[in-house]
Amino acid sequence: MTAQVEAPAGSRPPRLKPLGVVKAYVALTKPRIIETLLVSTVPTMLLAQRGMPSLWLIVATVLGGTLAAGSANALNCYIDRDIDEKMSRTKRRPLAQHTVEPRSALIFGVALGVVAVAFLWWQTNALAAGLALAAILFYVLVYTAVLKRRTSQNIVWGGAAGCMPVLIGWAAVTNSLSWAPLVLFGVIFFWTPPHYWPLAMKFRNDYAKAGVPMLPVVAAPKVVTGQILAYSWAMVLCSLLLWPLATGWIYGATALVLGGWFLVEAHRLNRQVRRELKVKPMRLFHLSITYLTLLFLAVAVDALIS
Repeated sequence: MTAQVEAPAGSRPPRLKPLGVVKAYVALTKPRIIETLLVSTVPTMLLAQRGMPSLWLIVATVLGGTLAAGSANALNCYIDRDIDEKMSRTKRRPLAQHTVEPRSALIFGVALGVVAVAFLWWQTNALAAGLALAAILFYVLVYTAVLKRRTSQNIVWGGAAGCMPVLIGWAAVTNSLSWAPLVLFGVIFFWTPPHYWPLAMKFRNDYAKAGVPMLPVVAAPKVVTGQILAYSWAMVLCSLLLWPLATGWIYGATALVLGGWFLVEAHRLNRQVRRELKVKPMRLFHLSITYLTLLFLAVAVDALIS
């Protein structure tokens, strides 16, 4: 694979040193997004085991999940390279900067996916590998290729791919699925809109310029914050279902406190919009990351202690 591509007329493609080539391909995998996705995997494995699984199983599952998420993200960059060039938030990505050839990015993404599925099948089980494959295909073919440019509810349904790590982690430990991982799937599913729509509010003009019909582009701010509020309530209520189902008081108390905190901030954003005050959507965006991290940390602690 090469990191030199055909540049627009009148310019020359950047020549990268070997380290620059590595960084460009790593950037295709969107490491920061992978961190958010995998924060749910290990705690779910601890809950499935009701304790600590083998260290190698954890390492193998996280590694396989990282490769699978990297595959999906690289293929997403390949398909979205035209709109990434138009958006200030994404214009520094390797394909938008013409530091990686589209064909090389496609081969890289497919290769990562094949390795991820094969590795998970080899080191965990067929169910975990199959779920990883389903996540890649759903994110690339359903969300990126179909939903993202056609519906304002794109992130709602496309976010289902980001819920798969909890199912993969549970399946890696038990070679089965049950209600507990499905509830955690629901938590992340309902979390995705309150997490992503504040970001889309911040970069509304970017999405409009690129022709991507994110909800903040096509709907009034009151509608957006109203839906954020609805999904926030659904997320918190879903998180509390796990308490009687599979966890103890440590998780339950944490879920109550974190859920209350999140709802206060979601109502704050809605109030800012309705009263035409200065809107600060990124406050809820950053809080959403903290919320998910601490909630799954509580899952892990509860599983180890209870």
